[in-house]
Amino acid sequence: MSRFSQPDPELGHRLSRRGMLGVAAGATAAALLGAAAPANAATGSATAATGGATPATASGSKGRSRPVLPPGRLGIQLYSLRDKVSTLGFGPVFAELERYGYDEVEFAGYTQGSAGPITLAQLKRLARDHGLNPIGSHVGYYSDDPNAYTFAQNLTKVLDDAQALGLKHIGTASGPFRYGSTVDAWKRAAEDFNTYGAAARARGMKFYQHNHSEEFSFATDNPKVRLYDILLKETDPDLVHLEMDIYWAYVGQFRFSKRPDGTPAPFEPLNYVLRQPDRYPLFHVKDGESDPSNPYGYTMTDVGDGDIDYQRFISAVTRLRGHRMAHHWQAEHDNPADSFTFARRSSAHLHSLREKC
Repeated sequence: MSRFSQPDPELGHRLSRRGMLGVAAGATAAALLGAAAPANAATGSATAATGGATPATASGSKGRSRPVLPPGRLGIQLYSLRDKVSTLGFGPVFAELERYGYDEVEFAGYTQGSAGPITLAQLKRLARDHGLNPIGSHVGYYSDDPNAYTFAQNLTKVLDDAQALGLKHIGTASGPFRYGSTVDAWKRAAEDFNTYGAAARARGMKFYQHNHSEEFSFATDNPKVRLYDILLKETDPDLVHLEMDIYWAYVGQFRFSKRPDGTPAPFEPLNYVLRQPDRYPLFHVKDGESDPSNPYGYTMTDVGDGDIDYQRFISAVTRLRGHRMAHHWQAEHDNPADSFTFARRSSAHLHSLREKC
């Protein structure tokens, strides 16, 4: 079912994700080339993802090639598999992800309606037993309910749970709209994020925010200022990190390349990353088929079936000096036709991408 069949799909996504979180118990190319990974490490996951067949190499052609995707850095946002988790439980889902060649998982709640109760210790052990590294988690930003499982209402509990799971990153998929869409409203939200970032850092974790497309819109009291730029400027780069959802960033490019008065305001999502690569430890790899007749510009697809050039995007980031292994790439689809098929095909596609080295 297309995500765009609802009247306000982006709002629907945020609300549905918040509902699930509430259940939780607890193009520019880079000029410098990073160090090449050993061939056997780079192809191990790809072999699993493609059923034992390694991707095509450059043998028989001039030059050498390596996988675009760094070894050990392919994850999946478990929101994409919420239907399978709720019916099968985490264990069988993790077993499938292991077979498909995934290395990491990002949580969106620690129950997701899973079949039967599960503790954080059991969840951590299940992931470890299937060779999956729990890399991050999405938690709500704020709520009117003082007991809500959010950063604003229960910061200590949120960080306790993340620490129990051994997470290196803990973040939110909520936009910084708590106080509105003015410049000062986003400055206030940035202060909140700096507070959460400092608390996370004190425990050895990184706090991050995951974007949708609305973050790239303009301040209501100053339409010359892009909201996302306020977030970057007003948050401390040592405390607040970003998880770019690449699909939603390109939707934002489609929607907000003109200011409200119609004057051009183009931007390239990749350039945000290349200017400040240390701020983006995590990415959501989600694909879309271009559709200018759609108000969002794209229709979401399985990774590899759309028009977002992931060979170009991932290569540009990982070729920055010192950044080959510095980022984590999480496949995601908000409403896949079949979530296991999405996971398998997305992994196979990303492992098949190769670049000259």
